[in-house]
Amino acid sequence: MPTFSNRLGKLSPYPFVEISRIIAEKRAAGADVVTFGIGDPDIPTPEPIIDRLLTASQDPPNHRYPETDGLPEMRRAIAHWYRQRFDVDLDPDTEVLPLIGAKEGIGHAAFCFLDPGDVALVPDPAYPVYAVGTMFAGAASHVMPLHHRNGWLPEYDAIPDDIARAAKVMWLNYPNNPTSAVASQEDLDTALRYCREHDIAMLHDAAYSEVGYDGYRAGSIMQIDGAKDISLEFHSLSKTYNMTGWRMGMAVGNADMIKALFQIKANLDSGIPQAIQEMSIAALTGPQDCIDDNVTTYTWRRDRVIQALTRMGLPVDVPRASLYVWAPVPAGFTSAEFAARLLEETDIVVTPGSSYGQYGEGYIRLSLTTPDERVETGCQRLESWTIPSPRS
Repeated sequence: MPTFSNRLGKLSPYPFVEISRIIAEKRAAGADVVTFGIGDPDIPTPEPIIDRLLTASQDPPNHRYPETDGLPEMRRAIAHWYRQRFDVDLDPDTEVLPLIGAKEGIGHAAFCFLDPGDVALVPDPAYPVYAVGTMFAGAASHVMPLHHRNGWLPEYDAIPDDIARAAKVMWLNYPNNPTSAVASQEDLDTALRYCREHDIAMLHDAAYSEVGYDGYRAGSIMQIDGAKDISLEFHSLSKTYNMTGWRMGMAVGNADMIKALFQIKANLDSGIPQAIQEMSIAALTGPQDCIDDNVTTYTWRRDRVIQALTRMGLPVDVPRASLYVWAPVPAGFTSAEFAARLLEETDIVVTPGSSYGQYGEGYIRLSLTTPDERVETGCQRLESWTIPSPRS
C-alpha cells in the first residue's frame, strides 16, 4: 500500500465536488433536483467569443505548446481592459500574467510568498483555496473573522501584534464569495495601509467585480495609490463572460510579484492553450454588452430568491454584487443540517456556510447561476415548504 503525504490528510472534501456527487445521486434516483449550489454560469459564452475560438482552433501554431506568460497580445488585452474598466495603467510585459483561471493563480501564489512556518492572514468565511494553498506551502492560516456587524470586512485591530509581525500575505476578496459583501475604496485603502505598515503582501481576488446590481460598480485595488508596491489582484473571465469552462484568468500588479508567480507557473504548468487566449482577447477587447445582459438576468433571479427567502421568514440582506445570496438559517439548525433538510424534503441544493469556514456557520449560500425557470420552481418550493422543527 503506498504511503500518502500528510497534507492529503489535512484536506476536507472540496465542497463542490461533494455537491455534484449528491446531485448526481438524487437525480439517478429520479428526483427533480433544483440546485442553487455551484457558482457556474448557465448563460452561454457569447457567440462572437466562440466564433473567435473556432477560427483560432484551425490555426496550426495554436496546436503547439503555449508560453507560460501568454501571448503578448493576450497581456496587452488584459492591460487594455484594466485601462478601459478601471482607468489603471499596467505594463503588459511586467505587470500582467495570464492564468489558467484565477483559481490556478490563487493556488500557486502561496508558493511565491510562504515558506513552512510562515503565516497568511485569511478571511473566514472565504473561498477555500486561500487556506488550502497556504497549507500546501507548509504555512499557517491566521483566520480574520468576517461578521455581519462589520459588513463582512476584517477587523484589523483584532489581529494580535505577534501575528501581524509574522504574517507574509493577506487575502481579501471583494465583491465577496460567499457573503456577497462589497468593499469601498476606503475599505481597500485601509487594508493596504495595514499591509504596508506590517510589510505584508496584499493578494486581492476580484473575480466578481463585473456582477453589480442597482448601479453598483466595484473598484479595483489597483486604483489606489501605492497598490502596485505591495499587491497582486486576481481576476477571471469566468463570471464576466460566462467562460468557466474555458479556464482563463489573470493576475496584475507589482512586477516583482508577477515575476515570482511566473517562476512558479513555469515549473508547474505549460500555459493557456492559445486558441483560448485568442477567444479571451475577443472577450476583453470586443463589445461589452453581454455584461449588462448578464446583470439583468441575475437581478431578476436575485430579487426572486430574496422574495422567496423573505416569505419563508429568513431575514436576508439584498446583495449589491456577486452571484450569491447569503442567508441565515433558522434557530436550532446548523447550516449543514438545514441544507440537508432542504435537500431531503424539497430536492433543493444549497451550500452550507460551514463549507467556507467556521465563521460561515449559521448561513447558507444560494447561487444565482440556475436557469430562470428552475429558479422559479425552486422558489415556489421554498415558499410552500414549512420549515420543520430541528431534530433532537
